Amino acid sequence: MNFTKDEKKDILLIIASAMSVIFSFILSLNHISWIAVILCGIPIIKECIGSLIKEFDIKADLLVSLAIISSIIIGEVFAAGEIATIMAIGGFLEEYTVRKTQRSIEDLVKITPQIATRIKNGTEEKISVESVQVGDILKVLPGERIPTDGVIIHGATSIDQSTLTGESLPVDKTKNDEVYSGTTNLYGSFTMKTTKISQESSLQRLIRLVESSKPENSKIVRTADKWATMIVVLAFIASILTYLFTFEIIRSVTILVVFCPCALVLATPTSIMAAIGNLTKHGILVKDGESLEELAHVSEFIFDKTGTLTYGTPKIVNIIADEPEELMYLLASLESKSEHPLAKAIVNHYDNDNLADVENFKMHIGKGVSGKINGTEIIAGNKKLFDTKGIAINSDNQASHGEIILYVAKERELIGKVYLADILRETSKQTIQNLKGMRIKTTLLTGDNEKTAEYIAKKIKIRNVKSDCLPEDKTNYIAQEQILGHKVAMIGDGINDAPSLKKANVGISMGKIGSDISVEAANIALINDNIEDIPQLIGIARKTIKIINISIGFALILNIIAMALAILGILNPIEGALIHNIGSVIVIIYSTTLTKYQISHKDCAKSKKFGINKTLNKSMT
Repeated sequence: MNFTKDEKKDILLIIASAMSVIFSFILSLNHISWIAVILCGIPIIKECIGSLIKEFDIKADLLVSLAIISSIIIGEVFAAGEIATIMAIGGFLEEYTVRKTQRSIEDLVKITPQIATRIKNGTEEKISVESVQVGDILKVLPGERIPTDGVIIHGATSIDQSTLTGESLPVDKTKNDEVYSGTTNLYGSFTMKTTKISQESSLQRLIRLVESSKPENSKIVRTADKWATMIVVLAFIASILTYLFTFEIIRSVTILVVFCPCALVLATPTSIMAAIGNLTKHGILVKDGESLEELAHVSEFIFDKTGTLTYGTPKIVNIIADEPEELMYLLASLESKSEHPLAKAIVNHYDNDNLADVENFKMHIGKGVSGKINGTEIIAGNKKLFDTKGIAINSDNQASHGEIILYVAKERELIGKVYLADILRETSKQTIQNLKGMRIKTTLLTGDNEKTAEYIAKKIKIRNVKSDCLPEDKTNYIAQEQILGHKVAMIGDGINDAPSLKKANVGISMGKIGSDISVEAANIALINDNIEDIPQLIGIARKTIKIINISIGFALILNIIAMALAILGILNPIEGALIHNIGSVIVIIYSTTLTKYQISHKDCAKSKKFGINKTLNKSMT
């Protein structure tokens, strides 16, 4: 584990305190426990006073502080040191599970274009993006990020729009097509007329969405603190009444000691740590414990398509030709000269270093490529290129399921065609079925067109699907579902998913292929991109909250019994401290059962009464 400097300091203080308590007990030297009181007790008391003065926040820490002070007053320093040490351990475990500061905005700013090339009076000039005005004419070279939103007025190219839409394939653009800030120009140079200033561009809008898209009511109070006020009041009343009836201060102090909620406070962090340890073995990184509590009550799971349900890279899915081996040999040889993602997919599929030399290679931006192999002209591209070349192709040229069709001609005669598509993960359909068995509604939100989205949804049996979604469309949908009282989880991989991941009650990112921004914006990351582990994640979350609730119930019952014994004078402060210490050990042992918990097929086949929102949307899938 990698600890920060402050965390290492806290660990050393806890170790020193624990050793002082142990030696104090073994050697029967009460004063040694002062080390624990000073190192762990004083910070707890100081924080408690600060919370009371600044926020009037009554928590379990108040009772802990009273127990420590009361024990010291009556001379039971060992009890005070033991309480302080146990509470410090619980506090450290809790802090360790808290999420770290997100740096999503900084990463987005890094891809924000800073310089633009403006054409004014026939002369090119470099200006800052902030100086660009609506109506300016800009020139964009291959490899550059587009400075702001606009429309192409001259030229043609292919644009990588994955930062905004999450589309895995480049989009061909020509005259009068819209282009967006932050997207990348892959090939041809073009000139554009700006339609928005930089501050109002698509990328800046995305940045503002990440800044503002925080789930409402995401600051969940620890389960133990929900009971704190009641415990404090009950302990005070019992302690005062006992003193008024018995006039024995030791009984009153013992009540405060035994009612000190060590087991209660340890229930949450130890269970969460055990759950996180279990999930880590499955390649699931959980950044904060609150996400597990939220996930346990999720009623809807939203999926992005590209890179989540699919692999996120184009692959050949079909080859139609009389001589498929010859076609692939010629096509792979020709495409080996190109850096286009489709070209790479073709060469990788061919997987053979025995490629022919290509002469007179030429790229036709947004259309395809051509060249000569052994003196024979080979052309590969889309329908637009073949129409331009006057080469006849079959009439069934439309892709039925969102595939890209690449036609291949030899000496201007069609010899075949290749279909490429973003392939569904083998585990996607089963994952959706498992979520259905857990009574969780599934939704597909994608930037792809309606035809592709409907095809994918039908394949994996998701009925609720929204296509042509921009980042704000996804966040708006999530907000609407949350207004209806639904707990929403979102899983995605691209920069464009970052706002949705932050807006959702729980954001889950594909850690292996996901962008740094999406991983940072999410609460949970699937390190190995195994979406089949999602049911295990939800099962662990539900089991964790169940164990926390049982542990809290046990701790409360134990404290009440111990309080009754203290009122009767059967327990003294030291015995009381030992009893609540035993309760803490039992809670910890019970929590560790989560480290080996494995969700069963039975759990996916039917819903559990615990942790499932009873008010579910009728359109549940």
